[in-house]
Amino acid sequence: MNKVILMGRLTRDPEVRYSQGENSMAIARYTLAVDRRFRRSNDGEQTADFIGCVAFGRSAEFAERYFRQGLKVVVTGRIQTGSYTNKDGQKVYTTDVVVEDQEFAESKAASESNGGGFRPAASASAPAPSSDAGDGFMNIPDGLEEELPFN
Repeated sequence: MNKVILMGRLTRDPEVRYSQGENSMAIARYTLAVDRRFRRSNDGEQTADFIGCVAFGRSAEFAERYFRQGLKVVVTGRIQTGSYTNKDGQKVYTTDVVVEDQEFAESKAASESNGGGFRPAASASAPAPSSDAGDGFMNIPDGLEEELPFN
């Protein structure tokens, strides 16, 4: 079984590219800083591992739109290894987490107070939600189904 679950903060905004061809697909790459469970014994400083993640298709589009540097997320996926020869003729080995599921690990307010950011891309212009309907739930404006980040 090849299953990975990570919780960490994005080290920078995701890098998104689109594949070539008739059915182009989004490919998002980002790195998570994942705190280690134990601190170093000599200085008590928290250490982190920096783990590369790659998402495809709708997951990549979601990352492009909603993920920003500093945002805390939970990612589940699988480890994939590979290799290539660089321009100097040296063989380079790679290890990435192929994202199967990704979600926010903190509220929007907590993210903003931590300096991270839930900042939708500038091109995203969704209608403002209306006030609650008296039953404690917010009314969702008509035509917003395409803008929701989940199905």
